[in-house]
Amino acid sequence: MDSLITWAAWLEATALGEQMRSSALLYPVLNLLHLLGLVLLLGPMLLLDARLLGAGRSFPLTAVSRTLTPLAVAGLLLLLGSGACLFAADAGPLAVDRLLQLKLLLIALGIGNALLFRRLWNARLGDWDTYAPLFGRMQAALSLLIWLLVMSLGRLLAYF
Repeated sequence: MDSLITWAAWLEATALGEQMRSSALLYPVLNLLHLLGLVLLLGPMLLLDARLLGAGRSFPLTAVSRTLTPLAVAGLLLLLGSGACLFAADAGPLAVDRLLQLKLLLIALGIGNALLFRRLWNARLGDWDTYAPLFGRMQAALSLLIWLLVMSLGRLLAYF
Protein backbone atom coordinates (compact mmCIF):
# COMPACT_ATOMS: atom_id res chain seq x y z
CA MET A 1 0.00 0.00 0.00
CA ASP A 2 2.90 2.36 0.71
CA SER A 3 4.17 2.03 -2.85
CA LEU A 4 0.69 2.87 -4.18
CA ILE A 5 0.54 5.99 -2.02
CA THR A 6 4.06 6.98 -3.08
CA TRP A 7 3.20 6.47 -6.75
CA ALA A 8 -0.06 8.45 -6.39
CA ALA A 9 1.78 11.34 -4.73
CA TRP A 10 4.34 11.30 -7.55
CA LEU A 11 1.59 11.28 -10.21
CA GLU A 12 -0.27 14.12 -8.52
CA ALA A 13 2.98 16.18 -8.46
CA THR A 14 3.73 15.62 -12.18
CA ALA A 15 3.12 18.29 -14.79
CA LEU A 16 -0.08 16.48 -15.75
CA GLY A 17 -1.41 16.56 -12.18
CA GLU A 18 -0.45 20.21 -11.79
CA GLN A 19 -2.03 21.15 -15.12
CA MET A 20 -5.22 19.25 -14.31
CA ARG A 21 -5.59 21.25 -11.10
CA SER A 22 -4.50 24.66 -12.34
CA SER A 23 -6.19 24.90 -15.72
CA ALA A 24 -9.67 26.39 -15.73
CA LEU A 25 -10.63 24.36 -18.80
CA LEU A 26 -8.64 21.14 -18.79
CA TYR A 27 -10.43 19.31 -15.97
CA PRO A 28 -13.96 20.18 -17.20
CA VAL A 29 -13.08 19.28 -20.80
CA LEU A 30 -11.62 15.93 -19.75
CA ASN A 31 -14.64 15.33 -17.54
CA LEU A 32 -16.87 15.85 -20.60
CA LEU A 33 -14.65 13.51 -22.64
CA HIS A 34 -14.98 10.97 -19.84
CA LEU A 35 -18.75 11.28 -20.05
CA LEU A 36 -18.61 10.88 -23.85
CA GLY A 37 -16.49 7.74 -23.36
CA LEU A 38 -19.06 6.43 -20.89
CA VAL A 39 -21.86 6.90 -23.41
CA LEU A 40 -19.81 5.34 -26.21
CA LEU A 41 -18.96 2.31 -24.05
CA LEU A 42 -22.20 1.71 -22.21
CA GLY A 43 -24.67 2.46 -24.99
CA PRO A 44 -23.26 -0.15 -27.38
CA MET A 45 -22.44 -2.61 -24.57
CA LEU A 46 -25.96 -2.49 -23.16
CA LEU A 47 -27.46 -2.97 -26.63
CA LEU A 48 -25.07 -5.79 -27.51
CA ASP A 49 -25.57 -7.55 -24.19
CA ALA A 50 -29.35 -7.22 -24.55
CA ARG A 51 -29.09 -8.77 -28.04
CA LEU A 52 -26.91 -11.57 -26.65
CA LEU A 53 -29.62 -12.21 -24.05
CA GLY A 54 -32.25 -12.57 -26.78
CA ALA A 55 -33.68 -9.08 -27.36
CA GLY A 56 -33.97 -7.84 -30.94
CA ARG A 57 -33.69 -11.24 -32.59
CA SER A 58 -34.68 -9.70 -35.92
CA PHE A 59 -31.18 -8.17 -36.06
CA PRO A 60 -28.44 -10.69 -36.92
CA LEU A 61 -26.06 -10.94 -33.98
CA THR A 62 -22.90 -10.87 -36.09
CA ALA A 63 -23.97 -7.58 -37.69
CA VAL A 64 -24.94 -6.10 -34.33
CA SER A 65 -21.60 -7.10 -32.82
CA ARG A 66 -19.62 -5.87 -35.82
CA THR A 67 -21.38 -2.49 -35.64
CA LEU A 68 -21.39 -1.90 -31.88
CA THR A 69 -18.06 -3.37 -30.74
CA PRO A 70 -15.83 -0.69 -32.34
CA LEU A 71 -17.92 2.04 -30.67
CA ALA A 72 -17.60 0.34 -27.29
CA VAL A 73 -13.84 -0.08 -27.73
CA ALA A 74 -13.50 3.61 -28.67
CA GLY A 75 -15.51 4.54 -25.59
CA LEU A 76 -13.35 2.35 -23.36
CA LEU A 77 -10.14 3.88 -24.72
CA LEU A 78 -11.54 7.38 -24.23
CA LEU A 79 -12.58 6.48 -20.68
CA LEU A 80 -9.18 5.05 -19.82
CA GLY A 81 -7.29 8.04 -21.20
CA SER A 82 -9.52 10.71 -19.70
CA GLY A 83 -9.86 8.77 -16.44
CA ALA A 84 -6.09 8.62 -16.01
CA CYS A 85 -5.89 12.40 -16.46
CA LEU A 86 -8.75 13.02 -14.02
CA PHE A 87 -7.11 10.67 -11.53
CA ALA A 88 -3.81 12.58 -11.79
CA ALA A 89 -5.51 15.73 -10.50
CA ASP A 90 -6.24 14.15 -7.11
CA ALA A 91 -4.31 10.89 -7.16
CA GLY A 92 -3.30 10.80 -3.48
CA PRO A 93 -6.77 10.62 -1.93
CA LEU A 94 -8.26 8.69 -4.87
CA ALA A 95 -5.63 5.94 -4.70
CA VAL A 96 -6.86 4.88 -1.26
CA ASP A 97 -10.57 5.44 -1.97
CA ARG A 98 -12.40 2.11 -1.64
CA LEU A 99 -15.05 3.10 -4.19
CA LEU A 100 -12.39 3.84 -6.80
CA GLN A 101 -10.54 0.63 -5.99
CA LEU A 102 -13.77 -1.35 -6.45
CA LYS A 103 -14.50 0.53 -9.68
CA LEU A 104 -11.03 -0.29 -11.05
CA LEU A 105 -11.42 -3.95 -10.08
CA LEU A 106 -14.77 -4.10 -11.86
CA ILE A 107 -13.30 -2.42 -14.95
CA ALA A 108 -10.61 -5.11 -15.05
CA LEU A 109 -13.28 -7.81 -14.62
CA GLY A 110 -15.42 -6.24 -17.34
CA ILE A 111 -12.52 -6.11 -19.78
CA GLY A 112 -11.51 -9.67 -18.85
CA ASN A 113 -15.08 -10.89 -19.34
CA ALA A 114 -15.28 -9.20 -22.75
CA LEU A 115 -11.95 -10.67 -23.88
CA LEU A 116 -12.95 -14.14 -22.68
CA PHE A 117 -16.30 -13.78 -24.42
CA ARG A 118 -14.59 -12.87 -27.70
CA ARG A 119 -12.20 -15.78 -27.38
CA LEU A 120 -14.95 -18.31 -26.63
CA TRP A 121 -17.79 -17.15 -28.82
CA ASN A 122 -16.70 -14.74 -31.55
CA ALA A 123 -16.29 -17.42 -34.23
CA ARG A 124 -19.71 -18.88 -33.33
CA LEU A 125 -21.82 -15.73 -32.97
CA GLY A 126 -23.79 -16.63 -36.10
CA ASP A 127 -25.02 -19.77 -34.31
CA TRP A 128 -26.52 -17.64 -31.52
CA ASP A 129 -29.37 -16.64 -33.80
CA THR A 130 -30.67 -20.20 -33.46
CA TYR A 131 -29.16 -21.29 -30.13
CA ALA A 132 -27.51 -19.08 -27.51
CA PRO A 133 -25.37 -21.12 -25.07
CA LEU A 134 -26.22 -20.72 -21.38
CA PHE A 135 -22.64 -19.83 -20.38
CA GLY A 136 -22.51 -17.15 -23.07
CA ARG A 137 -25.80 -15.68 -21.91
CA MET A 138 -24.48 -15.71 -18.36
CA GLN A 139 -21.42 -13.78 -19.54
CA ALA A 140 -23.68 -11.20 -21.23
CA ALA A 141 -25.73 -10.79 -18.04
CA LEU A 142 -22.53 -10.46 -16.02
CA SER A 143 -21.31 -7.82 -18.47
CA LEU A 144 -24.49 -5.81 -17.96
CA LEU A 145 -24.11 -6.02 -14.19
CA ILE A 146 -20.41 -5.15 -14.18
CA TRP A 147 -20.66 -2.11 -16.46
CA LEU A 148 -23.74 -0.73 -14.70
CA LEU A 149 -21.88 -1.06 -11.39
CA VAL A 150 -18.80 0.66 -12.87
CA MET A 151 -20.96 3.55 -14.05
CA SER A 152 -22.73 3.81 -10.69
CA LEU A 153 -19.50 3.73 -8.71
CA GLY A 154 -18.02 6.40 -10.95
CA ARG A 155 -20.93 8.70 -10.23
CA LEU A 156 -20.82 7.93 -6.49
CA LEU A 157 -17.14 8.94 -6.34
CA ALA A 158 -18.24 12.55 -6.64
CA TYR A 159 -20.33 12.28 -3.50
CA PHE A 160 -18.47 9.98 -1.10
